[in-house]
Amino acid sequence: MSKSSQSDAAHGSLKSYVVGVVLSLILTLASFGAVMTDLVPRGYGLAVIVVLCVTQLVVQLVFFLHIGASRDQRANTGIFICTAFLIAVIVGLSLWVMHNANQNMMPTHMTVERAIARD
Repeated sequence: MSKSSQSDAAHGSLKSYVVGVVLSLILTLASFGAVMTDLVPRGYGLAVIVVLCVTQLVVQLVFFLHIGASRDQRANTGIFICTAFLIAVIVGLSLWVMHNANQNMMPTHMTVERAIARD
């Protein structure tokens, strides 16, 4: 096999792109249908949307970004996992700092009389 055909194989085929597009469209229409129709009970709507969202993320990672466990994609997968971990840490710690700042700096637990007495 020539070198160009090996590198082309790592990028996917027309069939895999078509499958990815069809799956993405189905998942998008399913999300739209879950919101616009009453097929999903109100209490489960958010859970259904989150599941469909994560499923579509996986479909796009596999079919378009070619993130997988194959030998030629391990570097891409490792970089993606590291990036996702760093984003999760940054967002999580930012939310933690904002929550603690809100709890410790906002006088919501203080009555008006107690605030006046502190002056």
